[in-house]
Amino acid sequence: MPDGQQSHRHAPDVLGPARLGPVSLRNRVIKAATYEGRSREGLVTDGLIDFHRRPAAGGVGMTTVAFCAVSPEGRTDRHQIHVRRDAVPGLRRLTEAVHAEGAAVSAQLGHAGPVANPLSTGMRALAPGKLLQPMSMRRTRAVSEHDIRRIVRDHADAAVLAAESGFDAVELHCGHNYLVSSFLSPRLNRRDDAYGGSLENRARFLREVARAVRDAVGDRLAIIVKLNMDDGTTGGFWLDEAIPVARWLEADGSVDALELTAGSSLSNPMYLFRGDVPLGEFADAMPRPVRLGVRMFGRFLLRSYPYQDAYLLDGARQIRHATSLPMVLLGGIARKPVMDQAMREGFQFVAMARALLREPALVETIAAGEREDSLCIHCNKCMPTIYSGTRCVLAEPARDDRASGAPG
Repeated sequence: MPDGQQSHRHAPDVLGPARLGPVSLRNRVIKAATYEGRSREGLVTDGLIDFHRRPAAGGVGMTTVAFCAVSPEGRTDRHQIHVRRDAVPGLRRLTEAVHAEGAAVSAQLGHAGPVANPLSTGMRALAPGKLLQPMSMRRTRAVSEHDIRRIVRDHADAAVLAAESGFDAVELHCGHNYLVSSFLSPRLNRRDDAYGGSLENRARFLREVARAVRDAVGDRLAIIVKLNMDDGTTGGFWLDEAIPVARWLEADGSVDALELTAGSSLSNPMYLFRGDVPLGEFADAMPRPVRLGVRMFGRFLLRSYPYQDAYLLDGARQIRHATSLPMVLLGGIARKPVMDQAMREGFQFVAMARALLREPALVETIAAGEREDSLCIHCNKCMPTIYSGTRCVLAEPARDDRASGAPG
């Protein structure tokens, strides 16, 4: 049986220690990347440090800092972290704070591509071709091959700076129709060069990014790829193409694990989150001219999908069976029995986000035997708070001192 898969008899303890590439973790629970809305002018703030210190103190094996753009135009918002030399001192303070609590820490690296908001960044959004950017209603600029070489190099440079800053891992964001994901999508990528057309060509950018990062950092960091299984849009990237891409990444030897995700920040964001759609709260968080439009037409973008435990498991299971790469199961991981099921199914790690916003000490609570279920009710009212500082509205009062942003 491949190393990446376990029999039911030998399923690991989700709360026991584990290895992720070169990194030792105290358990197999990862705080998933959730855009925090707590950075300013591309730099770390005390609020961002505290955001990650709390789940670290609460028992997670690793927390993930999101979203760390590798290029200035690759941010969804001008306040978002741009990984550069000036950011290193703050990033180092963050990693030291997390390590002091006994957890590891990962930096989610990527380029927002067509998801970037040029009204905020002041820079034109990039995409495989000319697309209408929904946040600004402006057209993107088609990425040139020179851009591709630069952005691949930017990923590698950012990973080196992440290592210098004390991170244990990097997560390469290749989902949600951010730039690399948009290249994978046959709906968004209509190019006729070496980066368009066949799946092999559309996956070339992703493989070049992963290879460049591995060559740059060697075994100094664990490398995770966050890969879409399903864009949730007609004609988009889907499971039948995600399986061979996962196999190619394994054959390349460039990554230590896959985290499987779904949905499109451009056209179907709720496909990832599932549960209630807080349309009124989203409208209230928007600037006044946009508010009415969100109330009238937001239901067409923010479609409703019922919440259920492990809601991405069916697709993830098929990729699990196709490759022996270690895998992180994401989506509907909020109860100890579901975590145990993931281990029995052959996943090495689980990732959660909303449940840890509700209870940063959830892992510690479960480990102590006090309770097996999260208090999160999947109302998704945390989602609009990205504009004022991401939080569970049931657990934390509103605050106005944090920067705006967009979800990862």
